[in-house]
Amino acid sequence: MLKDLLISKVRVKIIELFFSEPRQMYHVRELVRKTGEEINAVRRELSHLEQVGLLKKEERGNRLYYWVRRDYPLFHDLVSIVAKTTGFGALLIKSRGKLGKVNLIMFSQRFLNGLPRIDPADVDILLVGEIVLSELASLVRTEEAKTEKEINYTVMTTEELKFRRIRRDPFLQKILLSSRVMIFGDQEDLVGHGVPSTESSP
Repeated sequence: MLKDLLISKVRVKIIELFFSEPRQMYHVRELVRKTGEEINAVRRELSHLEQVGLLKKEERGNRLYYWVRRDYPLFHDLVSIVAKTTGFGALLIKSRGKLGKVNLIMFSQRFLNGLPRIDPADVDILLVGEIVLSELASLVRTEEAKTEKEINYTVMTTEELKFRRIRRDPFLQKILLSSRVMIFGDQEDLVGHGVPSTESSP
């Protein structure tokens, strides 16, 4: 199945674009503009990705729109991979040296999907470790200005995470019971032994 996806540069660009905003629809010329590739190459890859079941298409007016099929077997895996290799997730991983001792980085699934929070207090991003808060705040402000969206993030030390987990702290429990993607670190270190996983990617 992977050979259907990762065989060409154009295909990788298209996959990265779709899975950085999984609910977004794109028409062909928009994809050409965003990828910077030739229209025939883009059309060829779109046709292939539709044939293997990754994309669906629909004609609206004089434009052909494509979007991701959420029932594709590797949907959640690709969301996770793209979140770690592009955009803000990739930036946080690249900036770990400046951010201090980073043990875990978690994104909420709704944040990755570009969906509004159900509760305004819901956490978009959780970082665990000895974090340089000023450096993190600077990165977040830059990303917020770029996307024109507020990011609700929280930081815990490893000791605080363990303490909140033992106390079954409601704030942490709400995070653990929500769908999420681990950008960096092992989810077992987040949820602790014996806590059921609700991570979107296996």
